[in-house]
Amino acid sequence: MDISLTTLEGLAPFVLVGFAAQVVDGALGMAFGVISNTLLLSLGVNPAAASAGVHTVETFTTAVSGISHTLHRNVDWRMFLRLMVPGVIGGVLGAYVLSHNADALKPFILAYLTSIGIYLLWRATHKPQPPRKPRVVEPLGLIGGFLDAAGGGGWGPVVTSNLLIQGTQPRLTIGTVNTAEFFLTVTISATFISQLGWEAFTLATVGLLIGGVIAAPFGAVLAKRVPPQRLMLLVGIVLTLTSLFGLYRALA
Repeated sequence: MDISLTTLEGLAPFVLVGFAAQVVDGALGMAFGVISNTLLLSLGVNPAAASAGVHTVETFTTAVSGISHTLHRNVDWRMFLRLMVPGVIGGVLGAYVLSHNADALKPFILAYLTSIGIYLLWRATHKPQPPRKPRVVEPLGLIGGFLDAAGGGGWGPVVTSNLLIQGTQPRLTIGTVNTAEFFLTVTISATFISQLGWEAFTLATVGLLIGGVIAAPFGAVLAKRVPPQRLMLLVGIVLTLTSLFGLYRALA
């Protein structure tokens, strides 16, 4: 009984981290990795274990999130295909070819994402524009997939924010990007999981997985019910804050 109680007490903080991170990611199309990694490190998890846990869990949370967004009709299937195929190609390239060069690019990418976040904040506080069809989609999928694999994250911030700048509808953009991310995550994580096996499932990983899977349907509901301008405002806030934090850590 004592062992069981100790295990449950140790699991609870990681469940809360996974739940909080996935609610944000499911509703806004980004930030699961950033939030999870930051909170895990603050709880004393070493960086390598935190990264391994987050990547393993994302394979499952993106599956549940994608199903939830599909059920709530938050997915533009034409845009999904335009993102998913080049995203997987970019993920393979990032994982197997140029991953060791990603750190040098990270400050520039984060500075760019910070400027995108500020622009989205401006857009969200001004008169809304009618939705438009995006002109640049496939290159975003390719770049987002590459950066996600090579730099340990970037699919949501790069793809979601740039599609919103082009005038796409926030709800459909977030749902489509989240659904496409499942295939990207599976591709990137396949070798990682096969090499680690069950060793990847530490107490922190199991907690993240439980919290993330429970939270995934809530994110899809929020994306459907929150007004478009407010969604854009929230995306801008999260993108700006997480990019600034990442830029500070990259330059420190």
